[in-house]
Amino acid sequence: MSKEGKLLTGKEVPFISSDAIKWTEVSVEPRCVAGSGSSSTVAPPTEDAGSCCVLWSPPTYLVWRIHKDRPNALELLEFCAQEQLPRVGLRIIFREDLSPFAYIFENVRRTPRYPYMLYALSVSGVAYCFQLRNVSEYTPSLGFSPDEMLFFEIQNSFGPITAIAATSGCLVVGREDGSVSCFQLGLLDSNAPGFMHHLRDDAALTRLWSFVSRGRSIGSIKDVRISDVQNKKLVFVLHSDSNLQVWDLFGREKILSHYLHVPGTIAARMWVGEFSHDSNAISLAVMHKQTLEVNVEGIYTYVADLKLGDSISLLLNTSDLFIPLTERELVDVRLTSDKVWVLKEDGLFGQDLCGPNRNMGWQFYALHEEFVADQLFQTSKHSLDLLFEITGSIFCNAKAQMLAFISSIFLHRLLHLGLQNTGVLRATLADYNKQWTDSEFHGLSVEDLRRKILSLIEQEALSGSTFSIFKCWSELCMRYFKLWCKRNKPHGLLVDSLSGSIGLIRKDSFSLFRCLEDIELLVHGAFNDFDDLKSGLVISGDSDEKRILVEVLLCCRIFGQHFGSEVASLFYQSAMSFSMISVEDLVHHLLKGLRSGCNYSLAKVDASEQGIDLVHQNLNAAHKELRGFSVDMLVSLHGLCSKANGWDKILHAIEYYLNYLVPSMSEQSSESGKTLNVITSVVIQATPQIAGAMFECALEIMLFLNYLISFNGQICMPDADVIKVKLELIPMVHGIIVKWLLIYIFSTTPAQSLAEENFSLQLSSLQIDGNTSKPRWMEKINVMNFTLDYVLILNANIYSPNWKSQYSSCLPSPWNLTSMVKNFISWRIRGPSGKGVSHAFGHLTELALVLLRHGQYNAVEILLKIVIEHLKNENHCNSIQSEDGGWCLLHHLLGCSLIAQTQGRSKNKEKINEAVRCFFRASSGENVADVLQRLPSEGWPQLAAAVTGSNAVWRLNYYQWVMQLFELYNTSEAAYDFALAALEQVDEAMPHDSCGTNEITDESASAVRGRLWANIFKFTLDLGRYYDAYCAIISNPDEESKCICLRRFIIVLCERGATKILCDGELPFVGLTEKMERELACKAACSDILLKPNFYKLLYAYEMQQQNWRKAASYIYLYSAKLVTEAANSPSLALQERLNGISAAINALHLVHPTCAWIDLQISGSLFLNESNPSKTLKIDEEQSSSSGVQARTHQSFVDIKRLENEFVLASAEYLLLSANVPWIPTGNKTLPSDLVNLLVKKNLYDMAFTIILRFWKGSGQKRELERVFSAMSLKCCNAEASSPLSGSNGFLLKSSVDDPTMGGAFDTNGLTKHPISNTLWEMLEVYLDKYKALHARLPAVVADTLLGSDRQIELPRWLVNMFKGMPQERTLGMTSQDCDVASLFRLYVDYGRYKEAADLLVEYIDAYESTRPVDLIHRKRPFAAWFPYTAIERLWCKLEESIHSGHMVQQSEKLKNILLGALRSHLQLLKKDSEDALSSVMG
Repeated sequence: MSKEGKLLTGKEVPFISSDAIKWTEVSVEPRCVAGSGSSSTVAPPTEDAGSCCVLWSPPTYLVWRIHKDRPNALELLEFCAQEQLPRVGLRIIFREDLSPFAYIFENVRRTPRYPYMLYALSVSGVAYCFQLRNVSEYTPSLGFSPDEMLFFEIQNSFGPITAIAATSGCLVVGREDGSVSCFQLGLLDSNAPGFMHHLRDDAALTRLWSFVSRGRSIGSIKDVRISDVQNKKLVFVLHSDSNLQVWDLFGREKILSHYLHVPGTIAARMWVGEFSHDSNAISLAVMHKQTLEVNVEGIYTYVADLKLGDSISLLLNTSDLFIPLTERELVDVRLTSDKVWVLKEDGLFGQDLCGPNRNMGWQFYALHEEFVADQLFQTSKHSLDLLFEITGSIFCNAKAQMLAFISSIFLHRLLHLGLQNTGVLRATLADYNKQWTDSEFHGLSVEDLRRKILSLIEQEALSGSTFSIFKCWSELCMRYFKLWCKRNKPHGLLVDSLSGSIGLIRKDSFSLFRCLEDIELLVHGAFNDFDDLKSGLVISGDSDEKRILVEVLLCCRIFGQHFGSEVASLFYQSAMSFSMISVEDLVHHLLKGLRSGCNYSLAKVDASEQGIDLVHQNLNAAHKELRGFSVDMLVSLHGLCSKANGWDKILHAIEYYLNYLVPSMSEQSSESGKTLNVITSVVIQATPQIAGAMFECALEIMLFLNYLISFNGQICMPDADVIKVKLELIPMVHGIIVKWLLIYIFSTTPAQSLAEENFSLQLSSLQIDGNTSKPRWMEKINVMNFTLDYVLILNANIYSPNWKSQYSSCLPSPWNLTSMVKNFISWRIRGPSGKGVSHAFGHLTELALVLLRHGQYNAVEILLKIVIEHLKNENHCNSIQSEDGGWCLLHHLLGCSLIAQTQGRSKNKEKINEAVRCFFRASSGENVADVLQRLPSEGWPQLAAAVTGSNAVWRLNYYQWVMQLFELYNTSEAAYDFALAALEQVDEAMPHDSCGTNEITDESASAVRGRLWANIFKFTLDLGRYYDAYCAIISNPDEESKCICLRRFIIVLCERGATKILCDGELPFVGLTEKMERELACKAACSDILLKPNFYKLLYAYEMQQQNWRKAASYIYLYSAKLVTEAANSPSLALQERLNGISAAINALHLVHPTCAWIDLQISGSLFLNESNPSKTLKIDEEQSSSSGVQARTHQSFVDIKRLENEFVLASAEYLLLSANVPWIPTGNKTLPSDLVNLLVKKNLYDMAFTIILRFWKGSGQKRELERVFSAMSLKCCNAEASSPLSGSNGFLLKSSVDDPTMGGAFDTNGLTKHPISNTLWEMLEVYLDKYKALHARLPAVVADTLLGSDRQIELPRWLVNMFKGMPQERTLGMTSQDCDVASLFRLYVDYGRYKEAADLLVEYIDAYESTRPVDLIHRKRPFAAWFPYTAIERLWCKLEESIHSGHMVQQSEKLKNILLGALRSHLQLLKKDSEDALSSVMG
């Protein structure tokens, strides 16, 4: 039997997935099992199996599963209908494989700690009996103790085990030899009498019967079942020879022995139903397998009538119900007292065994495989081709949009509720080499998964074309579908006779079945005549109207068959993707395709990918199909029109059908509080199935109506009817589509996790009272099966639907489940408050508020945009806007959702701009104040209280509220817009005078303006628009606020390094010059001196721009002075800054008239008085100046340029010493800086040393210092003994001259520290001596004296001797001259025993004297007439004689003495001759 020709009655609803279960694995220790090492197989091998045991009232459901691919594991799942979905499961790991059997029952020992007992059997014949706790109590470390587990090896000589059954406290096995063994495992000790017994005939009678019958013995056992009948346990035993025996389990007597004779077949399996107290009968189902002679296989049903008395007797009657099947198709069979359920691989079939519905045929329930195949476009090979063709025709010139649109469709289908399975998805992605650890994969959000899958598709589609990407999606869906079917194979059925619920146990999930809703029955019904219409839809009128409706639905079915379910996905995605394509454009493209056929531009794309032959073949097939569709549709429409005698009845039937499609809003009672449990989870899972079906039905009607208008010329519809379709029916069906779409979105959209930055919302969810049970549901947020419906149900402040019924504690039956879904949809349409709404979609505002409260901002945006777009298209905005403010309320909530999405991420400018538009539209309506003020304030700024005044007052306060909202989300640009808008409303709201007050806040108009200007200042400052921020400051009428803003303005500019705007002359300092200066001065006094940017420098630049030169010099000088005391930790940087500051002060004072070029320290210090911090008042006095090493002076309150230059020189010297790692600590006394000069000379910093000497010493003091410095330099030369490169200076700092040394330029450290490497100490001495001998003529003598004093035998440098001798042309002048005194050199030679050099020097000058030409006689006489070193010559003569007398160097002394004597004689003779000549010239 197949599903073809059967009436679809219901569908499967999965609600428990193994992915959401945390499995606790507990191993059975090998020490507990004696025969665990046996390798023999005596029991049925492992197969996929599963069942459910229902215990107690209210019932507890215990599901067990055994998987063939993991044969040694038994999974247990425990749940109750009125409790939450199970989150923990138990997986018992055995040491050997298990037979496909388990049985759970109430603990016969009545132990509270162990409420359950479990039977299991291994393939080696070891029976286990466990005492089980509640499943949630197990942990991996908690194994089974010996007291919690029993085992018994049931192998014996009777042969292998072929069938297994159990009841409370008794395990029953059937064997190959036809015997049945019973073990009271867990009830009695294995050694106790009665623990084991066998159900079989007496041996003697058996032998006698075998002899009489001349036949073979009884066959092996094929199946064993146990049933409770009137407190008795009846064991039904099916033998391989089709013999059925019924035994009283504990009475150990046979009740029935019946041969099930079906010609050509043998009995293979058996199922026993429940005992019916009404009919005293038990239903049986036996599967007969075909033999070689007969090719018939199926299930026969039987009824065993029970007669009660002293003993029980059974009479087996054969039923006429036969279920043909193949063994491969069959999965499980369940019987109740009045019904049989057959689970096959292609669906679930149900049939009444008795009653009035017995002859109405089979009820068919579709399995979830059909839904998954439809979602993934796997129903036919042309599904994906049609989707690609439609999307290609829509986006023929926009490849990027087409790819995004297609990817969105596939992602939505792939991650759909009820389809998404994380294990399957992970395995599918693993085929593409996408591997994750468990923690990594479970840490992925829905958006992360979307990005990963999109990235995978882009990598697989190497060519990047639309066709290749489409094929990659197709391949991914095909792999996913195959893996889903493999990992979700059906294992067994759950049939709860108490509630009537039907469940399906799968390998990886658990499901319930629901009945179809009336419209679904109508659409899926295979009706050709009205008599086949079994829907609950009631149509008033005669049968003709009903037949017309049937014909209309048949036409709609033609549409559905032509387009398929792909059209629904296109419309869904177009509604969700607002910027890609509208619903109206999509309808236009579909109808255009019906008129023109295939898109040839798309065919060209296909030709490049698939080949031209295949493309032409597809085009021909498409044209043929389109022609067939057009012919069928036109024939049907003409036939329908002729049957109805016009279009009036047809449109009336369509209108009635549309009214029935509108989601119902029935009156129902409500109960408050959270009701998240298994039942609500099943209802939420089933809701998208019904909503999707209703959405598709309405969509087909909409396409049909648009088709009527588009092809009006061919069907001859009157203009009046066309107008009715356009203005009434199409808007009506649009509204229905939107409503079902919203319901569908609520049911399928995963809830988003709260943003980490949403601290206020997270804080509100903390459990201060220690109650940790409330927020547990929030852990499920961002899980794919946790949708928006869960958020609505779990909201504590709403009413949930009342689902109380007689089965409220049980799983719902198929009909009850559908009824619950309808009630849930009705509750959601009525709104969370349970009150009616005054306009269309008014309930959505309540739902949106709930979602906003729980951070579902993106979902709110989607929902509200869909509704607003629909209302705009239906021209409802004006009426809604004028009636009760609903239109404005929708825009208000949409704006809130948009702005909330910008938190914690890069600002989405598009969303911000859209939010601005929404808020302005929300404020434009009439009577909107009361509506918005009634909104709750959770998580948002509080709107002002109700206003009875004008709309201007309301808008003023509303704009301020929006401004605060944007400020809360750090969106300054939008907040700036609303601050300006509010400012514009002030004049209209308070038109009389500036003293008027706000009706809400009791503020004056001036105060409101001041506050708004302050906000404008803040927002523009945040945006970096400094000019606008300053304009806001000067526009602020509130003086106090103006000062605060100015202070903040300065701080922010300094923090951002944007202080240039204060000094570039762009800002109009109208009336704020003094305030600006005062604020900067206060900041300078209170801030760190090394702060960047520095307020002192800023003041300097500010005053320079204002041309206040003296103030500029005062601020920068105070900065340099403050560095002395407050920057001790950074001496190098402080000195550098001091030099720059003093230099800047000097430059500024040079711009002032010389009579005013000074700084008043008292006035400058008073600028920094800080009223709030008097301890930080800057005090500058003479003590601070003296600490800098300045010359001693009397206390002064001013500083002139000369003093600044002196400080500059000292600071420069200190910086050079610090650079040479020589710290200089000023002594603080009033002496000149001689110690500083010594340190500079010590480090060869001669330029700076001479600069200080020339700056601070005059007259004899200056000469003394020069002599001391050159003496020190000479000693260095002597100690060096050889030339070596030493540092010198070619610096230009403080260039000096004899008349007036001056300082030029800013301080340049490079010029002071870099020297030519070729210089030596002797060369430096020569250079500096030649430079400064003009200041002090004795410097060469001081150098020579120092050199000879340090070493009498030293050879004086030639350049030094030449300084004494003068130039060669000057040597004729004698031993004296204006520039150099040779006599002093002669005396030095004599004093230091350099007799030879002295004699040579004397002879040299006497010879020069004698060689003078007659014409220069007057010049020759002049020097000698003035002076001749007679005393020194005499001393030399005496020294030579002493040397001769002492016998020391006698020969050399004699020689020198003779030379000296000859020279003197010659000199005296020449003098005598010259004297005589002079006298003769006078006398003559």
